[in-house]
Amino acid sequence: MTPERAQAYRRVIRTLEQLGPSKLLDDEKARIRDAADSLIFSSGALEDADAFGALWDVEVLCRHLVDSGRWERVTARRLAEDVAACGLPHSAELRAA
Repeated sequence: MTPERAQAYRRVIRTLEQLGPSKLLDDEKARIRDAADSLIFSSGALEDADAFGALWDVEVLCRHLVDSGRWERVTARRLAEDVAACGLPHSAELRAA
């Protein structure tokens, strides 16, 4: 684990703590937390299928949150990037939201 990954994980957890139930349901928080946990404990390799599956799930969730009008695009993108930074190299590009 790198300091950058640990910082990204802290940002994700802080975001989850700051959001109220109108912005994120309990099961949505759990999905994001599970993804961050999966990524932080992954090898960080681009071939890690579990990590990519977790990241994909967060991206799908972020798209849903934006499409439903519950979140702004910039908020969803920031969260998806923070989740990705928990375990993937900085060169990984996200297309969330």
